[in-house]
Amino acid sequence: MDATAALSAESLLLRLEWRVVRRLDGRLQGDYRSLFRGSGLDFTDLREYAPGDDLRHIEWNVTARLDEPYVREFVEDRELTAWLLLDDSASMGFGPVDRQKDLVLAEVATVLAHVLVRGGGRVGAIVLDRTVELVVPPASGRTQVLRIAKTLLDRRESRSDVPGPPSPATGRGRLAALGRRARGRRAGTTRDGRHTAHADAGVTDLSVLLTAAAGIARRRSLVLVVSDFISVDGWEAPLARLARRHEVVALQVLDPRESELPDAGGVYVEDAETGEQIFVDTSDVAFRQRLAAVTAERQADLEARATRAGVDLHVVRTDDDLVRTLLRVAELRRRRRR
Repeated sequence: MDATAALSAESLLLRLEWRVVRRLDGRLQGDYRSLFRGSGLDFTDLREYAPGDDLRHIEWNVTARLDEPYVREFVEDRELTAWLLLDDSASMGFGPVDRQKDLVLAEVATVLAHVLVRGGGRVGAIVLDRTVELVVPPASGRTQVLRIAKTLLDRRESRSDVPGPPSPATGRGRLAALGRRARGRRAGTTRDGRHTAHADAGVTDLSVLLTAAAGIARRRSLVLVVSDFISVDGWEAPLARLARRHEVVALQVLDPRESELPDAGGVYVEDAETGEQIFVDTSDVAFRQRLAAVTAERQADLEARATRAGVDLHVVRTDDDLVRTLLRVAELRRRRRR
């Protein structure tokens, strides 16, 4: 077991406070509520439209009746409730030894929980593997941040204790599925395009997490979905339903090696979701090009699906600086709200 797998919640939080939160302090001047939060949640009054007002807040019924544009005013809910929807399925175990996707998941969740409780909010978490594994009810304070961090680190440690397959493998996660497609066959289909019954066996169903959140988060909240979005189809509809009631932000955790294989000769790769292994020749330039093309196509499709659901998809790479990533997400959201 590597050193990062044994990382404690307290040491992770201390490290992130020093390396991430202090730098966010300097860039955000403590305005953590603006990092992901949009406009206030509670409607209070109507007033005449003024230049610069958000057009999305126009009250069209009143505008039509009075023949003058009116906008809705909101008051910010001082006790923000946020839910972290955390996909901790097997494919999150992919990445470099010292920074796999599940470690990035723990870091992102810990930072988000920390900055939100510092702003006076309450944070809860729902953890998905094959099913919803755990629900952490919303609470405030440092203890709650440590509880969420410990949950993810404990799961990461238990995953690292599971023996790997006897065959050599350079990676796990989406590599096998994309490898099949890059070799000319779609995962889960026969050569004539018929769907196979076992295509999605063992693959994460993100809709389970999103549907569970809709039932658990009764009060309108800030919802942060953190996942690699390696899932069977069908998650768009529950994501759209969630976005209609809550403010939803989607963060996709990716590792560059999922689309950029090094020239390492013939290797075995394993799909951590299904356990299927295939042999690929990474020295084949055409194969690496097809893999990159398939990955780019899949990413564009994911972003289009999320957009249709009314949610922007923001990428968090395992080799990214977390501060720059979070500030980039915040800036993109600010531009969208203008």
